[in-house]
Amino acid sequence: MDLGLQDSVVLVTGASRGLGAAMAIALAKEGAHVVATARSKDSLADVAAQGDGRITTIEADMRDEDSVQAIVPEVIARHGRIDALINNAGIAPAGKFATQDPSIWKDALAVNVVAPMLLAQAAGVHMIEQGAGRIVNVASTTGVRGKPFLVPYSTSKGAVVRFTEALAAEWAPKNVQINCIAPGAFVTEAQKAVTESPELHAKRIAKIPAGRMADPSELVPLACLLVSPLSSFTTGAIFVVDGGESGKL
Repeated sequence: MDLGLQDSVVLVTGASRGLGAAMAIALAKEGAHVVATARSKDSLADVAAQGDGRITTIEADMRDEDSVQAIVPEVIARHGRIDALINNAGIAPAGKFATQDPSIWKDALAVNVVAPMLLAQAAGVHMIEQGAGRIVNVASTTGVRGKPFLVPYSTSKGAVVRFTEALAAEWAPKNVQINCIAPGAFVTEAQKAVTESPELHAKRIAKIPAGRMADPSELVPLACLLVSPLSSFTTGAIFVVDGGESGKL
């Protein structure tokens, strides 16, 4: 199936590894011009090398509002437009809520909530002027059902879910679709402590009805569809991709 992504311009944040890298590379293979952002110059270069010349990079720290606000203008300066945005960058500080420093909360909210909102606002203005556009916010199953010892993360991802629903309703008349993907347990570098420990891995998959963690490639088709013109009547949706974990009684 042709997704209609040839020569479209897609911005992907948190694209230096894991789900972000997988989405950026897949979109480039679909013919899109991808702008990948993250803090790590070297890791971004590795991702760009797999994009057949269709991935360019921007180093940016999602905690720095000035850095975030410079991204969309740079994308437009390079390509003249922006057709889709994937807000994937995120941090997941773990720990006991009673003893967490307030700075942990500030960083989680800055990266997981404020940065996606700033990017959506900047990109959305241009999408509305173009007459069409798509935004995909990557939340988490913790944004659907909060988890202990991940209180700042759960709170911030819950905000992403509500942000998606509210903005989707506001911008539907503008032909800008906003949707959300809420991944569960995926085999990424961020889950290394779990995947490299037989004991922790066994405990983790015991909670998943599908009986395993997912590969990043299993999220890619959905992401590609949601940033494509084929999703033109899909907006305000929250797609949980977790092997049935959230629905387990």
